[in-house]
This record gives sequence, C-alpha cells and structure tokens, in this order.
Amino acid sequence: MIWNKSKQPADPQQGTAAAPKKGGAAAFAKKNWKWLVPVAIVVLAGGWWLLKPKSAKPANVDTSYTEVMPETRDVSNTLSVTGTLNPANTYSVKSLVSGKVLTGSFEEGDIVEEGTVLYTVDSSDATTKVEQAAITLQQAQRSYDKTVDRQYVRAEVAGVVSSLKVNKGDEVKSGQEVAVVRDSSKMNLVLEFPAADAANFSVGQTAEVTLDGTFEVLPGTITAVTGTDALSTGNLLTRTVTLSVSNAGGLTTAQAATATVNGVSSIAAANFQYQAERTLTALTSGTVTAINVREGGNVNKDDIILTLSGEELTESIQSASETLRGAELSMQNMQDTMDNYTITSPISGTIIEKNAKVGDALSTGSDLCIIYDLSYLEMTIKVDELQVSSLKVGQSVQVTADAVKDKTYEGLVTRVSMKGDTSGGTTTYPVTVRIDETTGLRPGMNANAEIVVAQAKNALTVPNAAIVRGSYVLVRQDSPSAVNADASMSAPEGYVYVKVKTGVSDDNYTQVTSGLSESDTIAYDPSSVSSDSYYDDGGYDYSDGEVIGGTENAADPAEGGEEMLPEETENAEEPAADAEEPAEGIDPAETGAVVVN
Repeated sequence: MIWNKSKQPADPQQGTAAAPKKGGAAAFAKKNWKWLVPVAIVVLAGGWWLLKPKSAKPANVDTSYTEVMPETRDVSNTLSVTGTLNPANTYSVKSLVSGKVLTGSFEEGDIVEEGTVLYTVDSSDATTKVEQAAITLQQAQRSYDKTVDRQYVRAEVAGVVSSLKVNKGDEVKSGQEVAVVRDSSKMNLVLEFPAADAANFSVGQTAEVTLDGTFEVLPGTITAVTGTDALSTGNLLTRTVTLSVSNAGGLTTAQAATATVNGVSSIAAANFQYQAERTLTALTSGTVTAINVREGGNVNKDDIILTLSGEELTESIQSASETLRGAELSMQNMQDTMDNYTITSPISGTIIEKNAKVGDALSTGSDLCIIYDLSYLEMTIKVDELQVSSLKVGQSVQVTADAVKDKTYEGLVTRVSMKGDTSGGTTTYPVTVRIDETTGLRPGMNANAEIVVAQAKNALTVPNAAIVRGSYVLVRQDSPSAVNADASMSAPEGYVYVKVKTGVSDDNYTQVTSGLSESDTIAYDPSSVSSDSYYDDGGYDYSDGEVIGGTENAADPAEGGEEMLPEETENAEEPAADAEEPAEGIDPAETGAVVVN
C-alpha cells in the first residue's frame, strides 16, 4: 500500500471541513474508502495495544526452572555490627592536694592491685593543721563534759550525806548550798609537839591517843608533820603533827584528846576533826528534778546526789555539743586530707599512662596516671531500631578483630540500652558486649560482632528464590503436598502453588515450618532475585526445626507483604484481576507466567 497517493490535505481539519461542501461525509468516505480503511485498522490496533491489560503481557517464554527437594539443615539469622574495644574499667588518677611528689616508683605497663600506693606527696603543712585540729577537739570535749556535768551535784568525797538542804522541785541559784557530805570513818587530831622532839617524828609512826574525860586510849597514826618551827604561847618552839584515828562511831568533833609519840606528849589537847567534810553547792541555776541519796545515806566519791534542769542549762549543753561536733568534723576533714597525700590505686589494673614523677610540684586536680582494668574487654555496638528487639542480655556473640587474624572470640551481651540515639531519621540503640578471653586484643582495636538473633536446627529448608509472594512455593503436581494447592493461583503446567509457613532464613535458605515435606519436589527460577528479606526479631532459639518462643515475620501478600513473584516485571503493581484477558493465542500456563484469579 502506498500512503502518498492520497489527496488528503496537509491539515486534516481543513480536509474535514471541506468535505461537506462536496457532497457530505458519505460522499467523502465513498470517494476515499481505499485509504481510510487501512488508517482505521492501524488506529484500532494501536489503541488496543495501548489499552490492553498490562498484567496479561506474556511472560518470558525462556524461563527455566530448577527442581529440588526440600532439605534438612541448620539455618541461622546473624546480625553483624562493628565497634571499638574498650577496657572493662578506666580510671584517671588525679591529685586532690598540692605539694611535691616524694615517691612514685611504678612505671607504665606495671600491673597494680587496688590499694597499691602509687605516689606520696609532701604533707608537712597539713601535719601542723592536723595537730591544731586535735588540740581544738580536746578543748571542745573538755568544755562539753564540764557543761553537761553542771546539771549534777556530785559527792566530792566518800562518806555520809549528813545534811540535805533542798527538796525535789525546789529552785536553786548558782553557788547555793544544797548538801553536806562527811567522811567520819576516821577522825583527824591536830596537836602541837615540842619542835626538838617533833623533828624526829615521821609519817606512819604510831601514837597513843587519850580521850579527855574518859581517858580511853586509842591507837593513832601520824599522817603529817610540819617542817618548820612555830613559836607558841610561852615562847616555846613547836611543830604541828596530824594524827589519824579510826572511828568506831563514838568519836565526834566535840571530843577532845591528847597524844603521846615515843613518850613525848603533846603540849595541849585538841578536838577531833572529820577526816573529810564537803559542803556541796549548785554549779548552775535550775530546778531540782531528782534526789538520788537521802540524808544519812552513804555515798562514794563522784556519786550523783541530785540533778538540776533548766532552759539556760539546756541551751548551754546544746551550744557545747555543737562546738564539739564542729571540732570533730574539722578533725575528720584534716585526717581525710592527710590521707590524700598518700595516693593509692582505686582499681586493680594496668598502668597505661604515667604523667607525674618524683620531684614534680602538684596542684589540686593534676593528672597523675591512667589505669585500665583489662580483666575483660567491652565493645559497644549500635543496633538499628528494627533489630534491637531481637537482642537480650546473655546472648552469645562471636567477635573478630582485623588485627588478630584467624581467631574468633566468644562474647556475651551484658546490656541492651533502653535509650536510643536518633540521627538522620534512624534510631540506634547501644548494646554492650563483654569479652572475657582477650589474648591478642587491646583497647582501641576495631572489632566485628556477629550475633545469632534467630536459628533453627535440623530445619526443613528451601532456597530463598523458591519463596514467592512471601509464602508460596511452586510444587510439582505429583508431590505429596500438592494436595494443599492454592486453587486461586495459576501455575505452569505440571505445577501448583502451595502456601507455606516460613521461619528463619539466611543468605541462601529459608526454613519452612509447615506446608511442605521432604518428599516434595519444588521448582524455582535460580536466576531470579528474591526480594524476600525475612528477619526474625525475637532472638529466638530454634531446635529440631521448631521455633522456641517468638513470632514469625515472613511477609504475606494478604497482609501487605511486598515480595514479588520471580516472573513479575516492573509493572507488577497492576491488580492481578487485570490479567483475566491474556493476549490472544498465548496461554500463561505454557509460558511459565503466573496468573492470579
């Protein structure tokens, strides 16, 4: 057909408009039917080609399938992340005091134990301050003790309360007499002897004491002799001698007596005196709140006879207590400061860096050394928010380092942080891994951590490419599982599609937990690239092909999965219903195409 024989004008609109003038459209069509017919055919064919359902486009007739049987193997899903190795603990030792370094005998690389002395610093100035603080504390303690004791009236000597001058509830003034205590178990007799004779007397020497009136003779003992002579009445030189006489109860201060020592008699008689007698007074004003010994009662020295109370006394005690506490704190601070002049290792570890040496002048905050605890190493890895839920404390980690060839270290997840870091719209979570066996490893090295987040042992598996639309497998029609074929899916001749339930997958294989058996024969296109990206996010442990805990995440077309059949093209997003009208003369089943009804 020769198209240029037509007399059609250059502008079709002009030709159409001119036709009626020469007899109308019927006349024009009758006259030009020879070239209008082929044009109409071309227009219709082009329209059909543009408007035909895209999903019905014939599939590649060259598609070839590989037939295999499901196999039993171990499958694991591994998370691989890199990180930097860090010591178990790091401590930077700093000086808390200023002064000259006196000792520091360790070196970099030395291993030290916790408490090992690292440095000593000159503390001469601090020692003086400690002594001053100690003196202040002693003074505050004495002042407090005296203030507290003012509330008590104590017996100054052992004896008998001969007189009690107050009652409970009485108000007393400071210095007021409240009681008298006497020691009458022994009586003293003070006599004058001729000086010449008394000069030969000695303490402890016995004497004979003669009571006036009864002339009873009692034994006595010299307790004191004056060392100087005195001129008595009658111009006689005398010395005073004091005798102690035991009192069985009959002697009083009204009784007079003379004495003879080695035949030398006293110049005159004298009355007995109590060995001890004290008039007790209140040391502060207050109210008598307790009387512990009644009149006539026996007391020992320092026994509390009565107790006083009052606001003034309470305030004095409180003030003394606060002063004492302040002195105690000051002393404690000074002692703590003294401890800082001896610098010890805060942890057990290895000296990584030494920054001060003997003779250096330190100031507060000076860096002294850095210690690493290398008992184990740690690495912190950043795990994506989509994967972090599959990790848990206690999971095993395989760690490798570029610096240590052909060696794998065993690690353990010790912490999964709940706080994430967001950057560029992506959130990651820090996960801490501990490595106990560290031979060859050093802090700062880059390492790779591989964590098995899901695994299945003795699992029934198929190649990843065999899983289409997330949960379907092409099965030969004579396979046992073909009875479970999905009738809604068209398959190539001799095959059917079976819906399966998937489990763990790795780079090559996917676990099938239900839907297939080892006796089945499946088919798949090995050249296709599956978009399946199954990830089991529970950190599960699989045993004998079964999932122990967790849920499965295999994509399902009915649930919005994005997996595509290997046979689909870039137009796979068109609804499958559009494939009901395949191109004339082509059977999808014969070409390997899949049609979903």
